[in-house]
Amino acid sequence: MHNQHIGQASPGSAASQIITPHWQQQLLKCEMIRSSRLPHHRARASAMASRTVTKSAIPITNPNHVKPSNGTDVPDAASKDGGTSTASSTPAPTTASESSPVSANSAPNHPSATVAPISEAPRPTAEPPENTWNSLDMGGVNLKTIPHNSGLFTFTFLINLYLNHNSLTAVPPEISKLRHLELLDLSGNALTTVPPEMGMLTQLKELYLFDNQIVMLPPELGSLHQLQTLGIEGNPLDASLKGMVQKEGTPALISYLRDTCPMPPPPPQRVWKNVISPAEREALANDPHTETFSVLCYNILCEKYATEKLYGYTPSWALSWDYRKELILTEVMTYDADFLCLQEVDIAQYEDYFVKHLQGQDYEGIYYPKSRYRTMSDIERRQVDGCATFYKASKYQLVERQLIEFSTVAMQRPDFKKTDDMFNRVLGKDHIAVTCLFENKKTGTRVIVANAHIHWDPNFRDVKLVQAALLVEEIETIAAYFSKLPPRPPISLDDQLGPSRPPPTYSDGTKIPTIICGDFNSIPSSGVWEFLSTGSVPPDHPDFMSHLYGKYTTEGPKHRLSLKSAYAAAGDISLTNYTPRFQGVIDYIWYSAGNLSVNAVLGEVDKGYLEKVVGFPNVHFPSDHVCLVSEFRVKPVRDALPSSTSSSNGTHS
Repeated sequence: MHNQHIGQASPGSAASQIITPHWQQQLLKCEMIRSSRLPHHRARASAMASRTVTKSAIPITNPNHVKPSNGTDVPDAASKDGGTSTASSTPAPTTASESSPVSANSAPNHPSATVAPISEAPRPTAEPPENTWNSLDMGGVNLKTIPHNSGLFTFTFLINLYLNHNSLTAVPPEISKLRHLELLDLSGNALTTVPPEMGMLTQLKELYLFDNQIVMLPPELGSLHQLQTLGIEGNPLDASLKGMVQKEGTPALISYLRDTCPMPPPPPQRVWKNVISPAEREALANDPHTETFSVLCYNILCEKYATEKLYGYTPSWALSWDYRKELILTEVMTYDADFLCLQEVDIAQYEDYFVKHLQGQDYEGIYYPKSRYRTMSDIERRQVDGCATFYKASKYQLVERQLIEFSTVAMQRPDFKKTDDMFNRVLGKDHIAVTCLFENKKTGTRVIVANAHIHWDPNFRDVKLVQAALLVEEIETIAAYFSKLPPRPPISLDDQLGPSRPPPTYSDGTKIPTIICGDFNSIPSSGVWEFLSTGSVPPDHPDFMSHLYGKYTTEGPKHRLSLKSAYAAAGDISLTNYTPRFQGVIDYIWYSAGNLSVNAVLGEVDKGYLEKVVGFPNVHFPSDHVCLVSEFRVKPVRDALPSSTSSSNGTHS
């Protein structure tokens, strides 16, 4: 019976040419699957194995491993062991050769477990739902159909699913709900095709379609970038597709499908979400003293990080900088914000692209790279990323700018100097923030805009919290200095003749409108979010991870800026980062609620669109992060005017 299958090979198959190692492995797995046609073969084999395995072995654990606390930071798929069950708790596990499970040594935060670790993989990941079992064997039971509303599709925790040797003629598109599948066996059915939605199963490592009637594969399967084996033997598959697998293996076919897949329909335009009513907006528009400004925050995904290892689901042409830079620039210029805060901008991109194109749109820029650039050659340093802040030069005057290097600031703190944790954990991270002091050329209103990029690694939640505390502390010092500067006199005759108030004065730094935005790599349940939004965290906060950081871990960090998230004012947003392994909020625009209010924020990406794409970047979204935009209005400074100008005060009461 088995020889009969192999003998039905096409002219380009293994039977008519030298068998490559790729195809030899394919045939071996095919034979293994064909021997598994009995009902519940894997479940029976697992049950037999579990009865013979000795359970007296003592597990070896790392005594220095810090166990992450639940839900306080961006989850890390490689840092916990709860994602896969052992044979003793799983009804139908597979052998290593069948399932190719995620290696325990895989790089943290790495979307692909099939590639070698890299020096820095600044991308968050999430885990599958925990469950006591994660394999289901429904093989060889004569299934003829699976209803679209089958309860099977609620088992989102499944890692291995066996539907082999049944009588299925179709697979419902709802299979795409099982996003954590790593092995799917559909061999020995009567399938003539598989649904394009199967391309959403980006965690798949083994997909067995042996012995069906499949002629063509949907190009959407090109997003299965972790697939190690696509079992196609025993199908009348198109000769060119089969030849790719025979000669170069599964990855070659997947890359071909990915790069030739038609572009999906574009998403609907993102809609602005108004925080104020139309009547309020009209009243503000009619008030000559209303002052508004807008802020855009965007991690654009540095060219150096946009690799196929990290984003194997993205077509290679859509991942290239030449393609992505046009989309990024178009999006940034479309919203025409007063302040643009960009992260992961390398020196070459800033100098050769963004400055060149944004100057014509009335923008001037400030840029600092991460401090590692000082140790590199001229060629290498041009690839170091950093933070770029652009501002409307016709509206704002740059008064001062300051680079905040978190490691440098930490070294300058007397209470940090004697802590080993500061040397071992904080100093090795070269993340930065760029703080700029601006003054409105017409009104004299001052604005502080900080653009930050916080460390990414979930195993260093303490470092994230320390960096956030250092950031706000530095901003408070800068604001105090800024508040002492004398008001600037009007700079033109028009300013003197036009209807205007005297420029505001500020009794202290907390009275100055302040924006802190960037990629904080921290979800809303983290210590970073708690600190920024509430003004403090206790010294024993779990995110300090029992490490010692001077006054931060004896008294607790505090601030007086009364910060709120702009998107919280509009009902929040469900995600700012979208990849197959993580969907959540890690980017924010924070504002000082004592002197600023939110008018509107740019709404979310269409949920219907998100359900049909595996992740960003893709052909429509050039970064794995989503662009955030918010419009603010400045609250009048009530103590800024002399008491004699009561009429002016009355105007804004």
